[in-house]
Amino acid sequence: MKVSAVLKMPKSVKKLTPFAQSVVTAMSDNASFPSPTPALATVSADIAALETAESAVLSRTKGAVETRNLKLATVRTDLEHLLAYAQQVADGNLTTAESVIQSAGMSVRKVTLHDRAPLAVKQGTPAGTAHLAAKAAGRRASYEWQYSTDQKTWTNAPSTLQAKTSVTGLTVGTTYAFRVRPVLASGEQNWTALVSIVMN
Repeated sequence: MKVSAVLKMPKSVKKLTPFAQSVVTAMSDNASFPSPTPALATVSADIAALETAESAVLSRTKGAVETRNLKLATVRTDLEHLLAYAQQVADGNLTTAESVIQSAGMSVRKVTLHDRAPLAVKQGTPAGTAHLAAKAAGRRASYEWQYSTDQKTWTNAPSTLQAKTSVTGLTVGTTYAFRVRPVLASGEQNWTALVSIVMN
């Protein structure tokens, strides 16, 4: 279960400014959030600037709408950064993630994660082609692929930077076993469990 922080930002400036201030208040002196980015004082100043700009719009000051829109965009960006920060804190302790997010004045969305198999193999076209897809191991991972007909002698397929590849030229009617291992900055990881298919 993935617990995600959600900002239900009101569209109108009249409702957005008190909402933004409520998030600042909730995160202020909150032990879960020792170093918000941007600083809460900065966000409060941006909210105040938005309120001033909105007053100028209501007074029909020339050029006020453009200024207000810029201030509005700044506050929205501030809130999105605070959302990302709250999510980062929540991800650090999944058992308290929900309460941490709510303590920031934000809403919670729960998403069930479907665990992907370490390696999936499918028949492809033309005949003798296998499509391989691994579970992604990280942004900067590369992947080493191997296949075998006897699980003793292994043939290397070209390494990839993506968690998928295709192997062609395989013999129809022969059973092949496939495996993959991610290579991270820390080094080579373990080979996955074998996945075998009969080529057709």
